[in-house]
Amino acid sequence: MATMKSEPAGESGEAGGEAGADVAGLVAVLAFAGIVVSLMQTLVIPILPSLPRLLDASASNTAWAVTATLLAAAVATPVAGRLGDMYGKRRMLLVSLALLVTGAVVCALSDSLVPMIVGRALQGLAAAVVPLGISVMRDVLPAERLAASTALMSASLGIGSALGLPAAAFLADRFDWHLLFWASATLGTLAAVLVTVVVPESTVRTGGRFDLVGSLGLAAGLVSLLLAVSKGGDWGWASPATLGLFTTAVLVLPAWGLYELRTDQPLVDLRTTARRQVLFTNLASVAFGFSMFAMSLVLPQVLQLPEGTGYGLGKSMLAVGLVLAPQGLVMMTMSAVSARLTRAKGPKTTLMCGAVIVACGYSLSLVLMSEVWHITLIACTIGAGIGFAYGAMPALIMDAVPASETAAANSLNTLMRSLGTSFAGALAGVVLARMTTDFGGYPLPAENGFKVVMAIGAGSAVLAFAVASFIPRRNTTAQEGPAADGPAEAAEVSRAKA
Repeated sequence: MATMKSEPAGESGEAGGEAGADVAGLVAVLAFAGIVVSLMQTLVIPILPSLPRLLDASASNTAWAVTATLLAAAVATPVAGRLGDMYGKRRMLLVSLALLVTGAVVCALSDSLVPMIVGRALQGLAAAVVPLGISVMRDVLPAERLAASTALMSASLGIGSALGLPAAAFLADRFDWHLLFWASATLGTLAAVLVTVVVPESTVRTGGRFDLVGSLGLAAGLVSLLLAVSKGGDWGWASPATLGLFTTAVLVLPAWGLYELRTDQPLVDLRTTARRQVLFTNLASVAFGFSMFAMSLVLPQVLQLPEGTGYGLGKSMLAVGLVLAPQGLVMMTMSAVSARLTRAKGPKTTLMCGAVIVACGYSLSLVLMSEVWHITLIACTIGAGIGFAYGAMPALIMDAVPASETAAANSLNTLMRSLGTSFAGALAGVVLARMTTDFGGYPLPAENGFKVVMAIGAGSAVLAFAVASFIPRRNTTAQEGPAADGPAEAAEVSRAKA
């Protein structure tokens, strides 16, 4: 499919309307694909307590249904981004969606632990859809539509997670649990068909040789680090397995970095990554990923704990999903506001505003967490801040890297957010395990434990604000995606009219 061209406004109303419809359709399809992939993060949450019985396995083993997805996503995201830059972003989008559908079908057909873990790992391999979609947008969209479109695509990570929880809870509560995966397979197939029909292939490619050694080294380092972080609480932080994995990560990742600096065609261009704008955006992304996941760990538990605890609200999983669902709608709305603020003041300002809003949302939880509407208010406030921040990050990254490295750079930024969520899960687990209260002979997380986690979430948002302050202040309103006869042509028309 040919790259879409942007018609100059006013030359042909019909052509302009057609181009506008094409752009709107492309953005809608890519955002839908991003939401479908992000649904995978919350898909199994409603059935996690029942998985030991459903799969005839221990609770610690069934937790691999979540861990496998996390590890696969961490490995696949930078690799798929680099392959997209080399061989075509649309092609890698379709490969990623095919892996998602395959994984969903494997899970839907499984009644034991091993196929479930395999299927969930395959679903995790689709995590690069969002950064690949952002990269396609840079290459083919008119410059004036880029900020709003990439903001929506970036926010789809949170939107899908927030909207997926009530939908998954509803299906799990009323139907056989396998339907969750048949539904995700159907949505993934629909997304793949729409991408095939609507999304053009980008002409911006780097070519070259794939860095197999670099990809294996990064995979070994990331898997060791994330496995130690995610399972350290279960295995013991001082256990030989946990310490061995941390040691492996400490040895492998620096060695991988040295190799990447010395190879001609690296998986990740660390020199580009070290640029001030990219570096501090990625560091802020880790803090934002931490903030987003800290809330996801606390608010559902407060809603579900028995009222007899004095701070639990005794709601069902379906009710939890419905209470938290507005957060996704707020993220979607705020992504458009984020784009307008970015055009007016620049993405650095937008990112810092998002950090302030997130910090305010977490601060609310320290005084308001005793009613259902309190929880919705907290979630929506934090969601608004995340919508601002996630909308600004792609703009900051794309303004600092060449078009030929867009997918790899955005994939690395997505990975940084994932690292933040992993660290949040580990730290929150430690806090809630140590700060407990007795309820009917069973230890439950104490109210103060929840407040400590939320306070840490507020602190991470403040840290993100501080890190973002070091980003160079640059105006990206005139960003151009240098794809041939795409936004570059639109930019030339705009300059000619000026």
